[in-house]
Amino acid sequence: MPRRHLHMTGADGVALRAALRDLRTELDVPREFPAEALAEAERAAGAPRLSETGADDATDIPFFTVDPPASVDLDQAMHLAKRSSGGYRVHYAIADVAAFVTPGGPLDREAHRRVTTLYFPDGKIPLHPAVLSEGAASLLPDQTRPALLWRLDLDAEGRVETTDVRRALVRSRAKLDYEGVQKAIDTGTAEEPLALLKDIGRLREALEVDRGGVSLNVPEQVVVAHDGTYSLAYRAPLPADGWNAQISLMTGMAAADLMLAAGTGILRTLPTAPDGAVGKLRRAAKALRIDWPHHVPYAELVRSLDPHRPDHAAFLQECTALLRGAGYTVFTGGERPDPAIHSAVAAPYAHTTAPLRRLVDRYTGELCVAAVAGAEPPEWAVAALAALPQEMASGNRLANAAERESVDLVEAAVLKDRVGETFEATVIDVKDREPLVGTVHLEEPAVVGRVESAREALPLGERIRVRLTQAAPGTAKVLFATA
Repeated sequence: MPRRHLHMTGADGVALRAALRDLRTELDVPREFPAEALAEAERAAGAPRLSETGADDATDIPFFTVDPPASVDLDQAMHLAKRSSGGYRVHYAIADVAAFVTPGGPLDREAHRRVTTLYFPDGKIPLHPAVLSEGAASLLPDQTRPALLWRLDLDAEGRVETTDVRRALVRSRAKLDYEGVQKAIDTGTAEEPLALLKDIGRLREALEVDRGGVSLNVPEQVVVAHDGTYSLAYRAPLPADGWNAQISLMTGMAAADLMLAAGTGILRTLPTAPDGAVGKLRRAAKALRIDWPHHVPYAELVRSLDPHRPDHAAFLQECTALLRGAGYTVFTGGERPDPAIHSAVAAPYAHTTAPLRRLVDRYTGELCVAAVAGAEPPEWAVAALAALPQEMASGNRLANAAERESVDLVEAAVLKDRVGETFEATVIDVKDREPLVGTVHLEEPAVVGRVESAREALPLGERIRVRLTQAAPGTAKVLFATA
């Protein structure tokens, strides 16, 4: 996931659009799909391949999706129910991309070149052609779609008791968004399948606490354009965001368990953060006046923060540094993978719930279907495993660069007409070897930028006044000087 989630609403500015076009060229991001890949996608959209034994008909299950309002590349749909014997049953449908992509074909080769969907404030560069990612393969409402259908039976405390996944035809009934879901649950108007999202989500969050895992409720940086000017704000995630994420996280953990039991798979792994990284985070907490007693674990502190507060929001952004170093670990032949744990999840975990937007998920899905069936995984899936970690690393580097540079461009666009103005800011970081250089957090607008002091060391944790010295989208990144 991107470190900062950027969305642009309103009229696009000419200068920013031009700078974003230049950024795409500079990063050499993929543009149009090759003709042969588009032709294959068009053919597959009208005739998806199902398994030789067919696919279960699960169109009677009233699935729903939960996504941002404008999203049309819908990877997941769910249905939640109580079990008569106690506990819960989660049906989780994941788009069956393999039903549309021929291994080794033009579409497959292009997916391996792109690796992941790239997000920019003014649009995206998709992993698959829109005829699939926003059409035939997307779990859009009132459309019958091929899917990998997970069935997870949970006990009364939310622990997974049994797991099943197989190919099926599904039909979503409703496309919901986070704010609508939150309102329906809070007002008590949500019907049981949706109302249970809160119950199951909170149970899974409690289990995460018991494991020592942590989920970062990182605020989204929202860009609003109006009348040729821009504003920035943070959107704090709603509880419904977290409950929805817990369903995906639970499925990724179940996928990891299936592959580990079968002896072949690919895990998403993250080593424990080094002491230096945690120490830097403690300095940021001190700078932001966040009380972090030494006996309080990092995960416990994060869960106590309120992302609606600017100081807590800034700290949560800094916490994403501990997620750096994540990678993929492949294992075959029954060997025990090393590493096998994702330290933030505090358990084995696999990417498997976003195949429309991330290459590796198509492969984990295939391996899990084979594992449940007690069958050998497809040769094409196993053959691709060795190269996937490097492919995903390369794709993620490009995605991170696109996001980072986009943040710089948008912040410069927001402030381009305010060079010379002064702002109230908090010093949230000071370079160890360059005490005159650091980072400040502005509450209004929602900007985090570099600051330089001419004479005195920057006062870590202090509120200071800073003067904007440069900001020009595509030319000069945002830079402040102590006022």
